[in-house]
Amino acid sequence: MSEILSTHFDKTGILRLTLQDNARRNALSEAMLKALIAEIGKASEMPDVKVIILAAQGPAFSSGHDLKDMTAKRAQADGGRDYFAHILTLCSQLMKDIIACPKPVIAEVAGVATAAGCQLVASCDLAIAAQTARFSTPGVHIGLFCSTPMVALSRNIAHKQAMEMLLTGDMISAQRARDIGLVNRVVPEADLTEETLSLAQQIAAKSSHTIAIGKRAFYEQAQMDLKQAYDFTSDVMVNNMLTPDAREGIGAFIEKRKPKWSDS
Repeated sequence: MSEILSTHFDKTGILRLTLQDNARRNALSEAMLKALIAEIGKASEMPDVKVIILAAQGPAFSSGHDLKDMTAKRAQADGGRDYFAHILTLCSQLMKDIIACPKPVIAEVAGVATAAGCQLVASCDLAIAAQTARFSTPGVHIGLFCSTPMVALSRNIAHKQAMEMLLTGDMISAQRARDIGLVNRVVPEADLTEETLSLAQQIAAKSSHTIAIGKRAFYEQAQMDLKQAYDFTSDVMVNNMLTPDAREGIGAFIEKRKPKWSDS
C-alpha cells in the first residue's frame, strides 16, 4: 500500500486497487502511474488473483495527467520535452499492461473521469459507473488534443461518438457513456461498490485459465481482418478444448453438476 494507491485482496480472488491522491484529484502523476504499473504487473503473476477492480476515492475517479507538474518542467533546458515523453510513455505502458493482464480489470467509476482518466476507464475490460459519474476528453479546451486518450476511446466506442467527445471536449453523463459503450452499467452511487463486486465475483467463479485465454484472444482478433480472426480463434478454441478445465467444464455440463476448476 502507498499513500496514493491502496490495495485490498479478498478470499474470493478480487484485488481492489483504489486511487486515493485526493489532493491531485487522483491525477495520473508519475508516482501514480508507476504504482499502478507495479500493482498490475504483480497481479498478472499471482494465481490467486482472479479479477482486478480499479476504483478511486473522492469526487474524481481521475483528472488525467498532472498538468501543474508537467508545466513546471517547461523550465528545463529542453522545455520539458524529455519529461513529457517519459510521462506519456509511462501512461501508454499502463494502458497496454491493463490489456495484456490475464486478469479482467473492472473500472468502478464514482466521480469524474477526464482526459487520461477517461482513457483509463476506456482501457479497462469492463466499467460500471455511478449515476453521478461524468466523462470527458477536454484537451481541446486548453490547446492540447487528447491524442493518447483517443487510442482507447476509438477502440471502445463508435468513431463518430469518439470524435464528438474529442472535438468538443464536452462532459458527458454516465447514462450517455453507457449509451455509447464507454461503460457497461450505470447504477445508483450507493450501490456502485456492491454492483461492481458482484460482477467481479461472478467472473472470479469461472476458470481463470479460460478467462485468460479468452481475454488475450479478444484483443488479438480485434486487430485482424475477418479471415485472420476466424483462423486465429479457431486455433485458440482447439487448444482451449484440450485444457483440463474445458474437459472438466464440459463434463460437468453433461453430468449436470457444478464444475471444479483446476485453473489449467
